[in-house]
Amino acid sequence: MIDKSQGYMPTNTMRELIRDNALLLQAISRFDIAFGFGDQPVGRVCDENGVDTGTFLSVCNLLSGYRVDAENVQLAPLMSYLQRAHTSFLDVTLPRIRHLLIEAINYSSTNEVSLLLIRFFDNYVEEVKHHMAHENDVIFSYVDGLLAGHVDEAFSIGRFTANHGPMAEKLNELKNIFIYHYKQRENARLSTALFDIITCERDLMAHFDVENRLFVPAVERLENSLRQSQNSLPLPDSESSGSDDAFNSLSEREKDIVRGIAHGKANKEIADELCISVHTVATHRRNISAKLGIHSSAGLVIFAIIHHLVELDEVKPE
Repeated sequence: MIDKSQGYMPTNTMRELIRDNALLLQAISRFDIAFGFGDQPVGRVCDENGVDTGTFLSVCNLLSGYRVDAENVQLAPLMSYLQRAHTSFLDVTLPRIRHLLIEAINYSSTNEVSLLLIRFFDNYVEEVKHHMAHENDVIFSYVDGLLAGHVDEAFSIGRFTANHGPMAEKLNELKNIFIYHYKQRENARLSTALFDIITCERDLMAHFDVENRLFVPAVERLENSLRQSQNSLPLPDSESSGSDDAFNSLSEREKDIVRGIAHGKANKEIADELCISVHTVATHRRNISAKLGIHSSAGLVIFAIIHHLVELDEVKPE
């Protein structure tokens, strides 16, 4: 039985959790836990699937409205959960909604309203892709650096939360347009599409809660711990270590960006080569400049040569 004053515990069975909240099936999937767990307790199922039990229970308790112990959250498994959620939204949920909408409405080149509605949805999906790509490429890469013990003084998770939103507002607008303004009979298919939109909207809000109430506080704790640790370290013995520290502060992705700049490539060429967005390249360049104190392309080329990121004969002349 679920003790609602305590929430889910490691000794509760997975079956009990699903009976209490069937929507947790999605969370189980996003932790990459195999189904077919029978009546086994949560702790054993998590152990068998290589998932941290405290992190899993924190997410499930939050999604079900129970008491959450955020201190039990581990960042690595939580990031994996969030990344799988992104994949679920972009590869499964949103394409399914688009397919249902096209089937449900009179979608043709002669129906201007239907074209506008689909275009509205497609533009929304592009915004979601951009938002989640930023989290995958910038935020999660930053946290990977923290987990490896590297503190980026030019960035903090607080900058992420300042402009962070649940991405559900436009989906709600689209739903309301269909319900209150789009006149069409025989709406069985449209009702199915709207049900999926409502479910997706709630899922996005829940995803936002996990990020804000579990992920961000866990990152802040790690940031504070690392910065306190660094402040207690003795100063380096030699002046030359400053240059090495600057070089070592760059992530592998940032070094790839510097190489691209040294090769004379534009942001779009670098983005295409690394399979990331142009916005992400621009963000990396700002972070690189902040870390190194070098803002010109020519200066970054010299830096790349000095630190053997490129050879002199690889540099594209101006």
